[in-house]
Amino acid sequence: MRIDKETRRLIDSALREDLGSRGDVTTKYFLSERKIYRARFLFKESGILCGRSVVDAVFKRAAPKARLTWKYKEGRRVPAGAAALLIRGPREIMTAERTALNFLQKLCGIATAARAYADAAKGTRTRIYDTRKTLPGWRALSKYAVRTGGGVNHRMGLFDMAMLKDNHLDGLKQSESRALVARFRKRCPGVSVEVEARNRREIDAALHMRADVVMLDNMTPAVMKKEIARLRRISPKTQIEISGGVDLRSIKTLAKLGADRISVGRITHSAAALDISMKLERP
Repeated sequence: MRIDKETRRLIDSALREDLGSRGDVTTKYFLSERKIYRARFLFKESGILCGRSVVDAVFKRAAPKARLTWKYKEGRRVPAGAAALLIRGPREIMTAERTALNFLQKLCGIATAARAYADAAKGTRTRIYDTRKTLPGWRALSKYAVRTGGGVNHRMGLFDMAMLKDNHLDGLKQSESRALVARFRKRCPGVSVEVEARNRREIDAALHMRADVVMLDNMTPAVMKKEIARLRRISPKTQIEISGGVDLRSIKTLAKLGADRISVGRITHSAAALDISMKLERP
């Protein structure tokens, strides 16, 4: 992952939050500035490694003289008990520790969750998509972690795809919706249009609007199976998405229904941070 200006600002903000006005008083007053320390990032549970470049950037800011040696590649699974990163440097490596781990643990958690869902959908035509349900300021990082885990990014924000959901549709007259979509396509060429549908009537309305993607929202598997088969017959080029209440218990069943994509908000908004810690070697 390339560290852009936004990510750099996020790292700087995280370090300022931790250091305050006095800096790392524990490290400054209790560890020797002349010693060289060795440490390792230990995975206490198995998971997908994600966020190497972010960790590198944190150490470059907080402990620029530290030398980092990664033992696993980005996107690879690290087994429980393995050291993914070896660190050698002055006492400032302790200053970088928590900020680096906060980024790494969350990114690895999202990537690991995405991999679990992607693996569950293997052997089907369905791919796992994320949503906009991300921590504010973490959108790019979260979506990078989803890709690292084998998922696919949905729209990045409100600007790169038109998505007519229930609240939009309830505020529209159905008779004018097709004309509005046609006008939108002229004003924003190349931008896809997705329409949410909760029943057959709304599916047909989405087709009438010539939606690029029809989202089947919170329908039962039995209903979705029938509607997906019908959509394939009458509009084979339309992308079909399943959404609403998806979890690891239901993903295999839903993936077998034949949709193109399943969007899963919990990959980002509920992914648990992976248990990783830094262990300092005794001098």
